Amino acid sequence: MKEEIESVSRFYTIVVDFLTNYSFQILGAIIIFTIGLYVAKYVEKYALKLLLKTTLDETIGGFIAKFLRVVVIVMMAVLALGKLGISIAPFIAALGAISLTAGLALQGSVSNFAAGLVLIATKPFKIGDTITVHSIYGEVSAIKLAYTVMINEDKEQITIPNKYMIGDVLVNSFEKRLVEGSVGIAYDSDAQKAIQIIKDALHACVGVSSENEAIVGIEAFGDSSINIGYRYWVPTNSYFKTQYAANLQVLEALNEAKIAIPFPQREVKIVSES
Repeated sequence: MKEEIESVSRFYTIVVDFLTNYSFQILGAIIIFTIGLYVAKYVEKYALKLLLKTTLDETIGGFIAKFLRVVVIVMMAVLALGKLGISIAPFIAALGAISLTAGLALQGSVSNFAAGLVLIATKPFKIGDTITVHSIYGEVSAIKLAYTVMINEDKEQITIPNKYMIGDVLVNSFEKRLVEGSVGIAYDSDAQKAIQIIKDALHACVGVSSENEAIVGIEAFGDSSINIGYRYWVPTNSYFKTQYAANLQVLEALNEAKIAIPFPQREVKIVSES
């Protein structure tokens, strides 16, 4: 019992001595760090307000404002540690080593963030546009610093790292996609009439864009048919639906006009020796 009382007494003495010697330093460090938090919040708010008045993109402006806030907080934390008499040199050295290791481990993520900043600054596409990259297409639903989110016709969410958006071929067809198709007609059919029938069928098809007129013409001369090619624009979210409906409408229109769609034929001659 006596030993326990002595232990508690020694602990009490140590605590009292510590508070007597360092209470003002601790209080000063707390005050400095608290003030730093308020100053950082004000700096972020004021910087964002100034940046939004410029032509700078809102996302980049928000990123810069948050970065300034972190810088202010780190500076005030260093001052608070100095007030406690703690040397920050070892912390800086450790932070440098950690930063180097993290940088090597997160090269892909860093490149994604850098690419995201370039995308936001240059704006090769915006939310609502239809883009194709790496043979993947979809309507852009969100642009983040590290990745871009797209939605396709099947309502699948596609997330693409931004590093694939920079330095590669990127096709932006805005709100629509181009559909290409072809149909073969017999050589003895009226090609001009067939072209007009296909134009009318596409024009009457629901979903085919009326802003961009469908292009129809002779695409190639096949072995058994004249191939009529046609190109038209449709909304991205109904690409396949409209394409299938348009093909059916073209087929029905050609059948109704009695324009033959031939199948491949081969003429075989048997030569017998006399």
